[in-house]
Amino acid sequence: METLAIVGASLAGLSAARAARAQGFSGRLLIIGDEQQRPYDRPPLSKEFLAGKIGIKHVMLEAEEAGADDPLQADWLLGSPARSFDAATRTITLGDGRTVVADGVVIATGASARTLPELAGLSNVFTLRTLQDAQDLAPELVAGSRLLVVGAGFIGAEVASTAKGLGMDVTIVCKSEVPLSAPLGPEMAAVMATLHGINGVELICDAGIDSYYSYEGNVTGVRLSDGQYRSADVVLLGIGAVPNVGWLAGSGLAIDDGVTCDSMGRTNVPGVVAVGDCAAWFDERVGRHHLVEHWSGAQERAALAVTGLLDHSAAPQPLNLPYFWSDQYGVTLQFVGHARDAERVEIEAGQLENHSFLAVYYRGEEPVGVLGVNQPRLFTRWRRQLNARNAPPVLATP
Repeated sequence: METLAIVGASLAGLSAARAARAQGFSGRLLIIGDEQQRPYDRPPLSKEFLAGKIGIKHVMLEAEEAGADDPLQADWLLGSPARSFDAATRTITLGDGRTVVADGVVIATGASARTLPELAGLSNVFTLRTLQDAQDLAPELVAGSRLLVVGAGFIGAEVASTAKGLGMDVTIVCKSEVPLSAPLGPEMAAVMATLHGINGVELICDAGIDSYYSYEGNVTGVRLSDGQYRSADVVLLGIGAVPNVGWLAGSGLAIDDGVTCDSMGRTNVPGVVAVGDCAAWFDERVGRHHLVEHWSGAQERAALAVTGLLDHSAAPQPLNLPYFWSDQYGVTLQFVGHARDAERVEIEAGQLENHSFLAVYYRGEEPVGVLGVNQPRLFTRWRRQLNARNAPPVLATP
């Protein structure tokens, strides 16, 4: 392989580039990104960066060295998104009309924040996915102002926590009965939901929004499905993300809920792999393809995908269980495994009331997930054990 193109200057894309060099690829390395910045770390955007505690230099993942000092020795094509792809010829067409032809392609285009068409163009409505999003939102978080968060996922909860710490009045509105019930299960999600009220944030669950009221280009408030009204100076939409795969329409790649991949990230087209938030890998444990939209997945799976790309005969390798974390109101939540597989949850250490505990999710007598809340050491030990239990046995060579 002489030329490797990575589409997506993201954590997943950067991890793939590093893995390629580490695995001996010495050819031309192209990294394509739609933003002007080199890859940056997204988790701090909703927390320390938004609060003004750190700046841009603290979130950058790759210094802008050039020449011999650049360990990647990559050509960076930034500021123009990929617009189309011909998998048969491995030709990538960029938004500015340029084309790139490569022997191998890594698709790492991530996902975009969901929006609401009825709020398009309103100046005080924000999403938070990119560095530019965070830069736009930060000046609006002013003490005494009213923030309305639509959606109570991790981004919504973290921004609510940050805004409350900055002195804002915060209301969260979500459609589900309990926020985070899908990733944590209803029992533990209910425990974590109490953090909002304890910290003075209004949480309105099981509620839809019937009407948005606006004046002179700004949302002024919302009418909920039960008739309640809430005013707002700033609105954050935290209603999930959509994989960035539209540019792959007609490419020849299999697309379903993201780019369909095997358990090594290989697509239906030889020489093309996908990683990160746009890639639906096959998980042999659950017997289906699914997205893993977490920081650790973007980092860990890139090396496996590159292995499969550089060596077509490479055997599948075990995947670590999905892992994510969140920081809210001074509490660190960590989770590994699959909550949906659990039949019961047992508290192994600590107390629910003070939000410092470790919960283990069981199917029968088998642990299938672990939630740690302000229990980093104990959680790390359990996470290591759980991954070891789920690794397939190593077969002896005859």
